[in-house]
Amino acid sequence: MRLPQKEHSIEDAVAQISDGASIMVGGFGVPGTPFNLIAELVRQGQKDLTLVKNDANEAGMGIDHLLANGQVRKLIVTHLGLNGHAIEMMNSGALEVEFCAQGILAERIRAGGAGLAGFISDIGIGTELAEGKQIVSVDGKDFVLETALRTDVALVHAEQCDAYGNLCFAKTARNFNPLMAMAADCVIAESQNCLPIGDLDPDAIHTPGPFVDHVVALKDLHKEYAIVRR
Repeated sequence: MRLPQKEHSIEDAVAQISDGASIMVGGFGVPGTPFNLIAELVRQGQKDLTLVKNDANEAGMGIDHLLANGQVRKLIVTHLGLNGHAIEMMNSGALEVEFCAQGILAERIRAGGAGLAGFISDIGIGTELAEGKQIVSVDGKDFVLETALRTDVALVHAEQCDAYGNLCFAKTARNFNPLMAMAADCVIAESQNCLPIGDLDPDAIHTPGPFVDHVVALKDLHKEYAIVRR
């Protein structure tokens, strides 16, 4: 059986994203954030985006460039504390923000990847995090119904990959990336080390190729892309 080759130029891969798309963006601060894919998304200028990310990066880094370029309508996030620009946009009404507890965000994404509609949790009961959400009673105890998250696209950064889309993540970059790669209709991965099929140790693969649609080899990028080593 001949396996499909999923290597694409960064321009062609990001061009799959349309205006109004919902996008999961991997990373926990710097580790695992697909900075090059974000930079190309800024360059292409798709608008009215909904982003799902653990954090908003720092001002002047990562998805903050999307915010500054006016491309983001809504951000689903666990915190904004490192990005004063994002906080200003939220407070002025220029950016819609939905906050999730970090574990809840991860589980909502995992549920989306597993094909579940959602799950119940007692986290947030009686707080602002539960406002507007359905409350479910089980054995006399109240729980919040947390809906699953799926998006049109996921952007992830891998330490290694192959041309079929098998991905290996390094250390703390193995955070939201594997979950997000299961919970989007189109998955685009960037990697500095894209190897021939068969060169990856099968036991080291964190995300199997069938989940990944496009692979961008960073070694082939033009110099204007600032590759951040993690």
